[in-house]
This record gives sequence, C-alpha cells and structure tokens, in this order.
Amino acid sequence: MFHWLEKNPFFFAVGVFVVIAYAGLIEILPNFAEAARPVKGLKPYTVLQLAGKEVYKKDNCIACHSQLIRPFKSETDRYGQYSLSGEYAYDRPFLWGSKRTGPDLHRIGNYRTADWHANHMWNPKSVVPDSIMPAYKHQYTNAADLETAYAEAVTVKKVFGTPYGDDIAPGKAAYEKELKTKILPEALKIAKATKREDLVKAVESGKVPEVVALIAYLNRLK
Repeated sequence: MFHWLEKNPFFFAVGVFVVIAYAGLIEILPNFAEAARPVKGLKPYTVLQLAGKEVYKKDNCIACHSQLIRPFKSETDRYGQYSLSGEYAYDRPFLWGSKRTGPDLHRIGNYRTADWHANHMWNPKSVVPDSIMPAYKHQYTNAADLETAYAEAVTVKKVFGTPYGDDIAPGKAAYEKELKTKILPEALKIAKATKREDLVKAVESGKVPEVVALIAYLNRLK
C-alpha cells in the first residue's frame, strides 16, 4: 500500500493531510474543551447581578463598551489580564461588544468602587471631565426587575445546569426567600458603599434602584 502511495503523489498528499488533520484535532479539541470550562473559582451571577446585566443591556452600554481584552501589550497594560474563554462560562448572551467609544469594562471591578460608579452614572463629567457619556439619572428612580432576573436564574439552572444549588427554585415562595435573605442584603451593602442616602433608603424600603443592580454587575467584572 505504501509503495502505491509513493507512486501516486496526489493520493500521498491527501493521505498526509488526513493524518495531520486527525492528529491536529486530537491535540487541539481537548484544549478548546478545557478552555471553555469555567475558570477556577468562577461562580454564577447572583440574581442582583443578573438584574444589573439586564440594565446594562437595556440602556445599551454595549454600544460603547466592550468586555473583551485582547492578548496585546497595549491592552493588558491598560486593562489588565487578557480575557479567558472560561470567564464567560455563565454569560448568556456574551457582551463582548465590537466598539470602544468608552473603555473596555471586563476588569472594571478591579479598579472602580461603588461610589465612583454612583457618581459616574449620575454625572459622568464629575469624575471624568472629558467624558462624552450621557447621564443615566433614571437608573436612580427606576426599580430593577428582580423577578425576571430570578426567573432567568431558575431557567439557566434547569436548562444549562448552572450550579446555583437548591436555593434557586421555581415558585414565588422561593423567590421571596431569596429576596429577603440574599438579594436585598447584597443590594443594601452596595447602596451603603455608594454613600448615597437616597439609594440606601430605597433598598431599605424593599425597592432596588437600577443603578444598584448595575453596580453589582459591574463589580462582578474582574
């Protein structure tokens, strides 16, 4: 057989290509599978963070901000460690973006605080004098849609096997328990960190402003 291949260059070339392609797949595919798994220590989004992600999408933050740091020195010097595929394991959908009118936000949780975000969303020029970003003052009075965010958590747990545990379960009783024991305490902690009394009072009354949920989401990006 090998003598026959040697006498037929075309088929010999095809045979070499097939062998190399097969070997390449064996070598590469497991690495892709490994890279797609959640990075060590990665946890699913909390319900409050999911609500903030919806605010991020609703107010079209993705139009001006990316969430994908490329492996170039100019990017890592500015934004930090380049993005790994396993960091997006619980993102549905991905919010990579394709334009940077503003900076990339994938590591913003490492270098911006809750009070900085609160001031920035209220009046961008107060913290970035040259900013062209509009103010989002409606986020301070609009309530975050926590019930829809909770329903999303239930759905991704059931459909994709997202490891939320037994606390995230269908039904109003389960939602009310999550709201009381986890969502509102997380929101209150962030509201206090913003140093804005109006946000603290809102959360204490049981209403979570959109900006608080958005800050929870942005703090998660690190």
